[in-house]
Amino acid sequence: MGFDDRYRLSAHAVITDAGGRVLLVQATYGDRAWGLPGGAVDPGETLHETLIRECQEELGCIVLVQYLSGIYYHSKIESHAAIFRCALPDGAQVRLSREHSQFRYSSISELSPVQRRRVDDCLSFSGSVATHRF
Repeated sequence: MGFDDRYRLSAHAVITDAGGRVLLVQATYGDRAWGLPGGAVDPGETLHETLIRECQEELGCIVLVQYLSGIYYHSKIESHAAIFRCALPDGAQVRLSREHSQFRYSSISELSPVQRRRVDDCLSFSGSVATHRF
């Protein structure tokens, strides 16, 4: 499924460092936005397969999936985004693909309102998957 398709479904990872800051990657395409690692579901993939594939492609390492925390509808781009809590394995080193130019860990207060809502829901997960419409 391509980025320009009319409807999209994606899976993204919330990964934090020891200080609680969130891992973001900066795209080399489109508006070069900073966002959570992850991407679009390919035909025949599960959300978990997408998450693991996209993070491995973008970060150069496998992520450890902990739980699904939310599914969010983004009306502007007609897309649902599934948000998962993940961790990097001990000793993992981020090696970006050509799709991203930089990575950084950011405090939650630095995130956009949409990203902040998704990350807050993830980090305060109480066992119920959150949903929200933007």
